[in-house]
Amino acid sequence: MKFLKFSVLSKKITTIFLFLSFLYFWSLGLPSNLFAQKAIELTFSNFFPAAHKNSKIMEEWIAEIESRTGGKVKIKYYPGGTLTPAAQVYDGVVKGLSDIGESVFAYTRGKFPVMEAIDLPFGYKSAVIATNLANAVYKKFQPKELADVKVLILHAHGPGILHTKFPVSKLEDLKGRKIRATGLASKIVAALGAAPVGTTMPETYDALRTGVAEGALAPAEALQGWKWGEVVSYTIQNFGSAYTSAMFVVMNKSKWDSLPKDVQKVFEDVSAEFTKKQAELWDQIDKEGYDFLKSKGNKVVSLSPEEDARWAQSVKPIIDEYVKDATAKGLPGAEIVKFCLDFIKTQR
Repeated sequence: MKFLKFSVLSKKITTIFLFLSFLYFWSLGLPSNLFAQKAIELTFSNFFPAAHKNSKIMEEWIAEIESRTGGKVKIKYYPGGTLTPAAQVYDGVVKGLSDIGESVFAYTRGKFPVMEAIDLPFGYKSAVIATNLANAVYKKFQPKELADVKVLILHAHGPGILHTKFPVSKLEDLKGRKIRATGLASKIVAALGAAPVGTTMPETYDALRTGVAEGALAPAEALQGWKWGEVVSYTIQNFGSAYTSAMFVVMNKSKWDSLPKDVQKVFEDVSAEFTKKQAELWDQIDKEGYDFLKSKGNKVVSLSPEEDARWAQSVKPIIDEYVKDATAKGLPGAEIVKFCLDFIKTQR
């Protein structure tokens, strides 16, 4: 009887062994990645041209995300507006045309009434200050205009100041002069007494070269990045009326919600680090712009404190107009502006 039981047990063990052996040898014939975890594949649409340093830093961000997730995430990058044009990046993310997108709030003016306050001529002196303010406003007011995406990075360029072909030392020197500007910057030009000329960034070099425009508003990085340093003679540090342009990197909300918690944490950690890096990069390329201007033998003009205050006073109606318009939309316009001005004071 004991022998019989042993025999039955032996047959069962043999059967199990043969079955496991079969599974083992069968699996050897399968593709090696069959049992590997499938990577989460995402797309990223960026308006910056591929060669721009603000595009390159996003390539570094992608590499860091992929590295820290151990290959769980793979991001296909589309710079230069090749997947969605700059003005359509945000809606493209919301609709799922891309999973991630980077662009400028002002490219769809009126769509982001809270975040557009960042662009006002508050008198910026660095991109770090502007970027810190953008993130502080978002944290403080949690604007509904961004509720349909996951915000990853907010940043803003350095002081938007004046670059001219003619000398400027006082406000009166601008009267009637043709200054390239678009959007909010056009209002700043008009408030300073000049005549706005609406050209795109790629068109501005020739506009300055041929005299269609006698100056232009932009951060100093344009002196090298767009070669304006070759066609202007002066950069005016009118920091009292300096503006910025706030930008975003956002993710489709449903895609974000579908990510594992550990992957979400990587995105948040890396994005926080790159927010700081992005701001510092803006200030670095502003410095490179100044260096390029000086290498051409051109001049940097610093306004006196009294004169700079006059320029700041000249653009104040633009800030007042924002308060009025925001209030009409049911937003705390006065509170937003006060918060911005108070915050900037703490950054100096």
